[in-house]
This record gives sequence, structure tokens and C-alpha cells, in this order.
Amino acid sequence: QVQLVESGGGLVQPGGSLRLSCAASGKLFNHYDVAWYRRPPGAERELVAAIRNDFIPTYADSVNGRFTISRDNARNTVFLQMNSLNPEDSAVYYCNAVLKSAIGTMLYNLWGQGTQVTVSS
Repeated sequence: QVQLVESGGGLVQPGGSLRLSCAASGKLFNHYDVAWYRRPPGAERELVAAIRNDFIPTYADSVNGRFTISRDNARNTVFLQMNSLNPEDSAVYYCNAVLKSAIGTMLYNLWGQGTQVTVSS
């Protein structure tokens, strides 16, 4: 079973950039669909970006054009490059990995511990 560890969060000024990493241990990572979620202070968790096991990405409207999700299966890692950050991007960011069977049955739904991103001057 895959385990996930996020890193790369921190404090950044508005307009700045950060790159988050989600490192996975275990086998079959290349078969997982992986997503980044975030939970802003006092708000519900929301989907930020996702990348399927066939490398097709999707983005929330709020980050489209500013964030880029990518994966390196050789390194068992998914990245979230975040540019043009604004205070509304401040949140705890979580990595999520889902493994489904050939018929779409969810086999594993895994979460990392989260990494804090704070955008402030």
C-alpha cells in the first residue's frame, strides 16, 4: 500500500511561487490517480488539481493558469507548481492518491498529512 508525504509548503509573499511535492512509498504508484486538495482556514476542503495515471491533468477554475500539476513515476512523486500566489491560496494542502480497479471500483483512497501554505506580505 502506498503512503504519502507532502513537502514544500511555507510562507510566501503575494505574487510568489512555491512547489509542493507528494512523495509516495510503496508499489504501483504509477497506477494511482493523484490529486491536491486544500483546506483554507474555516472552510471546507476543496479540490485544487488532479492528475490521472495517464498523465491527464485537471484544475479548479480558481487556480487554472497559475498552478501546474505533474508527476514523475520514476521518482514516485507528484508536484504542484504554484505561481502568482495570492492570500486566498493560503491553506493546508493535502495529497490524495486513489487506486481503482479496471471496472472503476475504488481499491485504495490515501491521504498525506498536509503541508501549510501561507501567502502574506
